[in-house]
Amino acid sequence: MSKDPERNVFEALASHTASGDNATEGTTEDQAVQKIAYSESRKIGITGAVFLILNKMIGTGIFSTPSGIFAATGSVSVSLFLWVIGGILTFAGLSVFLEFGLAIPLSGGEKNYLERVYRHPRYLATCVLASQMILLGFSSGNSLAFGRYILYASGSTEPDGWAARGIAVACITFAVVLHSTLPKWGLRLVNVLGIFKVVILLLIVCSGFAALAGRRLVPDPHNFDNAFALEKGNGYGGGGAYAYATALLRIIYSYKGWENANYVVGELRHPRKTLAIAAPVAIGGVTILYVLANVAYFAAISKEDLANSEVIVAAVFFRNVYGNSAAARSLPAFVALSNLGNVLAVSFAHARLNQEFGKEGLLPFSWFWASIKPFNAPAAALFLHWIVTVIILLAPPAGPAYNFIVDLYTYPGAWINGFVAAGLIYLQFKQSENWSSPWHTFLPISVLYLLANIFLALVPFIPPDGDWNAEGYPYFVFPVVGVGVLLLGGVYWVCWTKIWPSIGGYRIEAQRIVQDDGVEVVRYRKIITR
Repeated sequence: MSKDPERNVFEALASHTASGDNATEGTTEDQAVQKIAYSESRKIGITGAVFLILNKMIGTGIFSTPSGIFAATGSVSVSLFLWVIGGILTFAGLSVFLEFGLAIPLSGGEKNYLERVYRHPRYLATCVLASQMILLGFSSGNSLAFGRYILYASGSTEPDGWAARGIAVACITFAVVLHSTLPKWGLRLVNVLGIFKVVILLLIVCSGFAALAGRRLVPDPHNFDNAFALEKGNGYGGGGAYAYATALLRIIYSYKGWENANYVVGELRHPRKTLAIAAPVAIGGVTILYVLANVAYFAAISKEDLANSEVIVAAVFFRNVYGNSAAARSLPAFVALSNLGNVLAVSFAHARLNQEFGKEGLLPFSWFWASIKPFNAPAAALFLHWIVTVIILLAPPAGPAYNFIVDLYTYPGAWINGFVAAGLIYLQFKQSENWSSPWHTFLPISVLYLLANIFLALVPFIPPDGDWNAEGYPYFVFPVVGVGVLLLGGVYWVCWTKIWPSIGGYRIEAQRIVQDDGVEVVRYRKIITR
């Protein structure tokens, strides 16, 4: 028997989950009835799960990141190939996370997975992850994209400057105020605006086929005549390791949302069977749509315009295909609305995360961040999200900031995901860990995901082949800031578990409790020692 109480909890959960949906042996009659009722409440089948994952994954990155990706790689074929690799890595990551999620069905996602593997020093993984999620869980990228598309739809040709950032601040402020005062209407607006991103993406794909057939208002860019040609200089990355790493980070940003599959496991009928079919179909579908959207961009936009269009690449596409009429300018406005929908969704999700950290007792003044006063909404947690988002929006110097924001948002996740993948490999091969899960990730998949994240975590520190300030800031800024935030979590761990308890005469102890809704959560308590 293990002497580690937390490990015993995790092992008990894994054993219970591995027994399957219909395991009622050894339970009381009331427990069996509860299990049947819980099983009956799972209404989402394969088709529903496919569309649920699709909707979570398709964001606004596909309307804004392709320009930076092509500028970094300088090659049509490499850009398209990296989008396929992004889909493969997404599936690998989903498989790794599902093995953990089905074995440890607790709220908190990767926080629980890291705690299960990296138990010593206790709570260090929790503090590092909290630092990353709170300080880098911002909505700055989508807010800035909203500002740029609003300016473009209004006829302005102003580049990524302070006007766009001012509109971005107004966008995140609107989202936070709405969620803080009218939370139900905020969610309704998220659902309504979520339609726009799917419609716009399908319109781009269909228009791309028309552009390939010659139906465009600009000359044929001939981007596919020599698709393997490598553009260098004049702002192109030149195809070095640094360029590929930053391009892949931006692609991963566009694929984000697959993690949400873990959060809906409890809503599925036969989770393992459903996800075994739904997850590959959903990820494969998104990958195909993303590749076709990029083909559409290459079919209607010249290389030079594509590399320099930055965040408004979809707007440039619509102009080249449909012209510059008022009706055509309404299409970028719809992209702006989809950006607003993502800002509302991300701010809602991250605020709930900040609130949960407050409820757990992980943050200073936890009672304040956990508060739902005065409108029965996490206004304080939303305010924290607003502060971080506005700082990231206004801190970069004047000039293009979107790529920097995307890189900074995505980069620390490579470290977290790398440790999660390494942890799964360790659990599978360390017999004494007694690891068991209804879902099994094969070793090559885990190793692929681990190596990809090591590449993404380390390569950005290697100087690029060309200009070190090609993006308008030194190449090492976003990896240094990203690692710095993770290290700051370690500093907070020292204060929270060592310095402050020694001064206050207490120790921190994790307690897992079951809420009224049946969800098991963790709460950190101060146990007086003197």
